Amino acid sequence: MRCRSLANWISQAAELLFFQGAMLQDTNTTKVFASSDNQAQLLVVEDDVPLANFLKRGLEAEKYGVDVVHAGQAALEALGRTSYSLVILDLNLPEMDGITLLSHIRPRSPNLPVLVLTARIQLEDRVATLDSGADDYLIKPFSFHELTARVRALLRRNGINSSRVFQVADLVLNRAQFRVERGGKKLDLTAKEFALLEYLMANARRPVSRAMIMENVWKAPYDEKTNLVDVYVKYVRDKVDAEAPTKLIRTIRGVGYVLSDD
Repeated sequence: MRCRSLANWISQAAELLFFQGAMLQDTNTTKVFASSDNQAQLLVVEDDVPLANFLKRGLEAEKYGVDVVHAGQAALEALGRTSYSLVILDLNLPEMDGITLLSHIRPRSPNLPVLVLTARIQLEDRVATLDSGADDYLIKPFSFHELTARVRALLRRNGINSSRVFQVADLVLNRAQFRVERGGKKLDLTAKEFALLEYLMANARRPVSRAMIMENVWKAPYDEKTNLVDVYVKYVRDKVDAEAPTKLIRTIRGVGYVLSDD
């Protein structure tokens, strides 16, 4: 079944590359991608590694945070560690199939949106999946654009903030305009500083670790031997807090950082 779909996945990969290229050429978003639901953290549960990697790259290009696991037990462990905004779930998983996994997810997280991806095309399969707790169902092969549209719809339905503008106290970040102001005064940030501040504001009042920042802003694994995150937090703090009476970016010893006006 997977072999028959290979050509479709190649086509979708080309579609994604074209989509990313178009975004890079957009003069309004050359320094930062502007998308809704940037703060959403997604969990992809897919045992097909090439497909899982394809989804991760594509969704990260849409500015979502994305974790990937390849089995049901690993998914339950990830859900125990992290508060996700949405789960993208394949049904044909090793050890524990998707329906069984859904039966474990629903009692713990009754309001967590779950979008199922599967090659099962029979009506009975779709009905059984929805009755088991899935919120939506997309048959493989699928259009990546349709996938992201369904993700946005589920996030909106679940009340995830889709604002293109973040504000904490008198600090305002406008993603579409690549503009930051503090107390009405424009701040000049580099692209990476902007991305870091955007991540902190998307998680306002919630502590984030250095590893989380590295994985979501630099898209790289955290290395304890480097102080890259600390250096860039200092850059951003110097620009955001230096002249303001209220300091918003704070260090939490042993944890990481938080942006808060509390």
